[in-house]
Amino acid sequence: MTEPTGLTDLELAALVSSRICHDVINPVAAISNGLEMLGEEQDADMREAAMDLIRKSATQASAKLQFARLAFGAAGSAGAEIDLRDAEKVSREFVAGTGKHEVIWEGPVVTLPKNQVKALLNLVALGVVALPRGGTVSVEIAGNPPEAVSFTVRAKGKAARLNEQVTALLSGSNGVEIDAHSIQPYYASRVATAAGLSLTAQAEDDEVTLKAA
Repeated sequence: MTEPTGLTDLELAALVSSRICHDVINPVAAISNGLEMLGEEQDADMREAAMDLIRKSATQASAKLQFARLAFGAAGSAGAEIDLRDAEKVSREFVAGTGKHEVIWEGPVVTLPKNQVKALLNLVALGVVALPRGGTVSVEIAGNPPEAVSFTVRAKGKAARLNEQVTALLSGSNGVEIDAHSIQPYYASRVATAAGLSLTAQAEDDEVTLKAA
């Protein structure tokens, strides 16, 4: 199922929910499989392997949910700002869970308006998507936060790329069909606009650069 770019609030909420469920279902299913193995297996080595699967999958599921809580939800603080230390923490744990990416984070320790941080976190997630074979996601927070801020996310790795659909949705183009798999760039564009930021994307020589300023 696809929907046109001009989504209603209900359609947007449904697609974001679907995306979060899609991201979390694999580690949750792995936990279920591990528990099933524990219930049936008597061999000590196999039981330990099942426990290792459960531990790793639980860590991965928790990291994805904590990331989604800040990137999509209303969490972060009782007010209207999020501490960048929290954003860095959930980003590192989220990216580490893939097993083939790492994060380099450079920026001040400040609190920023929620929508600015949401825009940044969605760019981090898109940086991971741009590296199907793994690589480095570098985050730079510049400007004069919190009065003025800009974000740059560089995804470096073999075969780094963004497809035309993602690039179009990041730029806010109209008439682009989207679904639960492509909702993230659309949401990133919406939340960046709400934060007073403009997004740009560029890909060349195994490197994708995403900017919000």
